[in-house]
Amino acid sequence: MGGDGDWREDISDMTDTAQPIVVGVDGSASAVAAATWAGGLAARLGASLHIVYAVPYLGHNFTDAAAAVRAAAITGQHEAAADILSAAADAVGRAEPGVEITTSAPADTADDVLEALSAQARLIVLGSQDVSTTSALLIGSLTLTTITRSACPVIAWRGGKLSPTTQPIVVGVDGQNSDAALELAFELADALHAPLWAVRSSSSRRAPGDVTIPFLIDWEALEAMEWSSLTETVGPWAERRPEVDVTFF
Repeated sequence: MGGDGDWREDISDMTDTAQPIVVGVDGSASAVAAATWAGGLAARLGASLHIVYAVPYLGHNFTDAAAAVRAAAITGQHEAAADILSAAADAVGRAEPGVEITTSAPADTADDVLEALSAQARLIVLGSQDVSTTSALLIGSLTLTTITRSACPVIAWRGGKLSPTTQPIVVGVDGQNSDAALELAFELADALHAPLWAVRSSSSRRAPGDVTIPFLIDWEALEAMEWSSLTETVGPWAERRPEVDVTFF
């Protein structure tokens, strides 16, 4: 995919049988590292990698001066798009030469682009290395928006690892809406040859009318009930993928 033409028509080519992993880049070193990590994940899952660059949402133009600044920023970013995408693709290609890589630089804002791509993507990966208060408001806001609006799972990459490891994959289980998370967790654990830790914990918040006095609560019975719920929820998935080493917490 290139940066010209109707990119929304381009993504229709992403079929269910060849869903790519999509990674967003912004020209930063952490974004290139995230793309490299995403390439490693694509290699292990047998998927292609699509690297996308799009301008962030810069707000409404309340004045002519603000509109001019916004237009200049967008123009500058589009001019740099080819170099940004090339640098990310080259880094991934060196690390994972067997992975098929495509790129695009749509004109729409990043949040709209990622939402549209998520309809045909297998996963979306976003670099989010800096977790300061400022970055949580700026960079982190895109991650949160993408998670909220995405039609596929979203991975917020952090840290210095340039390829997936065999460290344990942790999945939280609530017993009600865990199937999608468990399916992905088992798929990743299998592909990465990593152990899977299934975790369930009780909330300290109680519904009105529930017993709240500690010595009136049968803690052993409560623990047994939670343990039973965890094993009953995860058990069927473990049977489907017996090669995955599962530990319950």
